[in-house]
Parts: sequence; structure tokens; C-alpha cells
Amino acid sequence: MSTKYKATIPDVGYFITITIVGWIDVFTRVKQKYVITDSLKYCQEEKGLEIYGYCIMPSHIHMLCKAKEGYILSDIIRDFKKFTSKRIIETIEEYSESRREWMLEYFSKACEHLKRGQRYKVWQNGYHAEIASSNWFIKQKIEYIHNNPVVDKIVLNPEDYIFSSARNYADLDHELEIVVLNLF
Repeated sequence: MSTKYKATIPDVGYFITITIVGWIDVFTRVKQKYVITDSLKYCQEEKGLEIYGYCIMPSHIHMLCKAKEGYILSDIIRDFKKFTSKRIIETIEEYSESRREWMLEYFSKACEHLKRGQRYKVWQNGYHAEIASSNWFIKQKIEYIHNNPVVDKIVLNPEDYIFSSARNYADLDHELEIVVLNLF
């Protein structure tokens, strides 16, 4: 498997995008967004994840992050995806979801070709990771992350989107603690 877009270098920051199979808009439900924020909190507290920026979009997640010393980011992302896959399916099954049958069928068909006895496939294989190679790159990616909900016309201003670190940078109430960078 190619490592071109994987977070394989220790102690380096990465801009990461993790996407739902078929770009299905799973994260239009608040409960599903909390699956992600709760899992990210766990990864921060127990697995050495350090987050500088994030945004949970309807079908994908953007993060600027790195693993603390002694941890490996690719392992953190692998475990995050494995755990959240199960929780996303459980949430679809347990809570009101008008697209329940369609989503479960789609996620089931997405793993038919796999050799493992997997019942559902929620995330696309791998993830896209780019090394945060300069201050310019970091600032550009933070702005990109924060403006994603504005471009998608979910909100008018980046800091209005609850599930984004734009609120941390604007010093507003937020759902997830992050390391706020001085970008100026």
C-alpha cells in the first residue's frame, strides 16, 4: 500500500482528510458529530493526538494534527477509524435516522469485496495526509479547514459552525479542546 498520503513520519504535523465511503453525509446528525468529537477527545487523552485545527463536515473530517512524542499518528488514525465505524453504525441503528435502511445497505455493500468478515464499511480506505511543511502551509490549511462550512453554505462565518476549531480560534465556547496556534 502506498504511503504517499499517510502520516508515517514521527513528530511531524499533518493536514488530514478522512472521508466516509461514497461521500455519504453521515454527519448531518448531531449525535454522529458527537461520536467524532468524543472519539477525538479520547485520542487526545489516551493516544497522544494533538489537534491544531479540525472541522467535521457532512461527509468528511479535516484536521491539522500530530502525534505526541512516543505515539504514531497513523496508528491513532487507524484506531480512530475502527472505533468510530462501529459507533456510527450503532448510532444509525439506535437513533432516529430516516435513511437507516439505505445507509446500512450501502455500508454493507461497500465491504462485500473484502476478505475479512466485516459487516459494514463506513470510512474510505486510508486517508489523505499532507505534511505541514511550513508556517504558510499551516496557516493556509487552518483557513481552509475553518472556511469549509462557509464554502458549503452551512454557516455565514467560520466561527458560527459549532463542530470546528474556528470557535477555539475566535475564543468562543467549543466542543473540543485543541492547541491554538499563533498564526500571525
